[in-house]
Amino acid sequence: MPPTRIEVMQATMVDPTPLSAPLVFEFSGRTSRNRFLKAAISERLATWDHIHVKNRGIPTKGLVDVYRRWGEGGFGIIVTSNVMIEYDQLEAEGNLIIPRGTTFAGRRFEAFKDLAHNAKKKGSLIIAQLSHPGRQVESSINKNPISASDIQLKGLVMGKMFEKPRPMERRDLDAVLEGFAHAAEYCYKAGFDGVQLHAAHGYLLAQFLAPSTNHRADEYGGSLTNRARLTLDIAEAIRARVPKSFILAIKLNSVEFQHGGFSTDDCKQLCSALEKQGFDFIELSGGTYESLGFNHKRESTKKREAFFLNFAETILPALSKSKTYLTGGLRTITGMLEAVGAVDGIGLGRPICDEFDLPNKLLNLEAGSAIKSLIDEDDFALSAIAAGTQYVLYLILGYRAGKEVDK
Repeated sequence: MPPTRIEVMQATMVDPTPLSAPLVFEFSGRTSRNRFLKAAISERLATWDHIHVKNRGIPTKGLVDVYRRWGEGGFGIIVTSNVMIEYDQLEAEGNLIIPRGTTFAGRRFEAFKDLAHNAKKKGSLIIAQLSHPGRQVESSINKNPISASDIQLKGLVMGKMFEKPRPMERRDLDAVLEGFAHAAEYCYKAGFDGVQLHAAHGYLLAQFLAPSTNHRADEYGGSLTNRARLTLDIAEAIRARVPKSFILAIKLNSVEFQHGGFSTDDCKQLCSALEKQGFDFIELSGGTYESLGFNHKRESTKKREAFFLNFAETILPALSKSKTYLTGGLRTITGMLEAVGAVDGIGLGRPICDEFDLPNKLLNLEAGSAIKSLIDEDDFALSAIAAGTQYVLYLILGYRAGKEVDK
């Protein structure tokens, strides 16, 4: 019995041509073969060792196979999950890690090369998403997190507990700057086509951008110019280490849905600055751990499939050269076509965990929508259990389940 698909609210045949059009990035000169972007999701399939931290974060054969299948699925761009820059500053067990000072040789480097090769060998561009969790590192991994300020995520958030962070000092800022720049150079030498800075969803760069989590009184706090300083400094450091043809991108919140958060107006102003800095594309999303974006769809916007399209349309006039992608809520070809009437491309995350080749099926009119999930997509705990992630095994079976999943 074939899987049930999400209903497409249109009776007539649609023309997928706008989704198949190539997209040229003006600053790097690179071209994506179509408008589909595989958005970052947390696969948590890299090696994990609770005791020996240097064994963490290496791409496994299973993870490489996943990216090979996405590469065969018709994406123009594939963005990896979080690639972290410290062994103990993680979004979750099983994250990919490129630590500061890691050499461009050895087992870790060869595994990253293998991932890049398999993801791109059918024509996709492979982009590594570089990230630092800041205060959003689980207590069981790090009891001394850092952030822009000492604002804690309190209580049980998405099934996790978090410690109170300490405000970053100059040495911390320098280490983060070096970590991002080194990771970008590492990815370039491993065969990746570019990197994306993760400055959305409440991670470290977003913590600096949002007034609600940035109470600093120095040059990194206060005005938007100051709050964006770390992000722009990282971009400059990366550009000094890689050629112009290496894609530089960023993921931003178009809206955060909380008082004092990073606003749509902030995003519009920042996008203008990012374009001046030479960012090839900006992926727009929304929400934080405290206020998930897809829980805030208003009745007036529910007919529009993309969660954040209304906010994106406010931001777009600030850009003329940097391209834009929209991620969040897109499930049908009609919704995707509506989105690319405004932005340049669309990002897919959860739907392509069920269907690695969804772009090919949509472009070939073999399907008009994603497979309908049999469980609540917004229930992260149940979704993780159903997927059988390494993180769930870690919780159920104890620390030993988190050892390397393949040698």
